[in-house]
Amino acid sequence: MYLFGASGHGKVIADAILSNKNVAISAFIDDNPNTKTILEIPVLHSASIQLTSNDDCVLCIGNNKIRKNVAEKLKTNFTEVFHPKAVISNFSTIGKGTVVMAGAVVNPEVVIGKHCIINTNAVVEHDCFIEDYVHISPNAALAGNVVVGEGSHIGIGASVIQGIRIGKWATIGAGAVVINNVPNGAMVVGNPGRIIKIEGNHD
Repeated sequence: MYLFGASGHGKVIADAILSNKNVAISAFIDDNPNTKTILEIPVLHSASIQLTSNDDCVLCIGNNKIRKNVAEKLKTNFTEVFHPKAVISNFSTIGKGTVVMAGAVVNPEVVIGKHCIINTNAVVEHDCFIEDYVHISPNAALAGNVVVGEGSHIGIGASVIQGIRIGKWATIGAGAVVINNVPNGAMVVGNPGRIIKIEGNHD
């Protein structure tokens, strides 16, 4: 397995993979020529390796927009990573390239798209629908029946009450409490959450 992106986020993904015991990491792949190893795993440089559809790869890129751009360019077999200490319902559906970190909980009838990050101790309750390229940060919690649009970022420690719809490429600030629907491109902060700006056209 190859990890694309030699970063702090990559360290956490590598640890999750190695915690599964039966999966080996061939190398990180990164553009930075000064990075030689991470967690004693060699770092190869993008110009020197060409991934194929036979290679298993995970994107270790925290930025949602960059992760999407890279995913759409690489021609390889993206695989999901689940830390063995994550709790994932057998009645959930999780897309290719998505990573679920230690202590995270994904409950029944949850649908999570491709290349999402469900970070450490995050909770995704029953019947949530998470579109592609979403990042649910550490200790964030989504109550039941929440919808999160493509590319949105739910900040560390944020809470979203049941039945809320969060649009595409929205940002929920750290510790925010979301009690109203959030439009595309909005940034929400505070308790109760309030919109402080809306950027871009994500229709």
